[in-house]
Amino acid sequence: MSERNTLIRSLHDVGLAAWFGGSLMGAVGLNGAAQDAGGHGATVDRISAAGWAKWVPVNAAAIGAHLFGGGGLLAVNAHRVATQQGVAASTTAKTVVTAAALAATAYARVLGKKVELASSADPGDAENAQKHPVDLDKARRQLTFAQWAVPALTGCLVVLNALHGEQQRPVEQVPGMWERARSATPFMS
Repeated sequence: MSERNTLIRSLHDVGLAAWFGGSLMGAVGLNGAAQDAGGHGATVDRISAAGWAKWVPVNAAAIGAHLFGGGGLLAVNAHRVATQQGVAASTTAKTVVTAAALAATAYARVLGKKVELASSADPGDAENAQKHPVDLDKARRQLTFAQWAVPALTGCLVVLNALHGEQQRPVEQVPGMWERARSATPFMS
């Protein structure tokens, strides 16, 4: 229990912080600034798309760091997941929310690309947009929802991460493991 896992914890936490913070800043700051600077329509879409496109590689690295760190933490804490009451449930919840956040992030990127192509001034993009027509108003509405879903879901991950931290406190571990053992063995009740 005195073993340190600073690197994988850091990857997990810094990756999540960047994923959450970047998506929230984009939804609030970038989209708001594009609205203020561009007025409406295709200009707003182009400004916003340019900013989000610059964020994509950083976001991918953040998500990768978070997932790598999360996998490492799961490996080093497998004994707690198996034996401590409540840890398996919170780990399962965290896995489900992570999958939902990944899906929302990917969906937002796909929608963002559609809006970007449909509003582009580049003749090549206009040609591609004609080949694959997009209901731009619908795509914009869906994109707004998806871009807000990402910080909501990653914010939930921050809360679940805090719960995991509380579950690692020594005062939580021993009773949690005792309760798990007791519930698994009916004659100990």
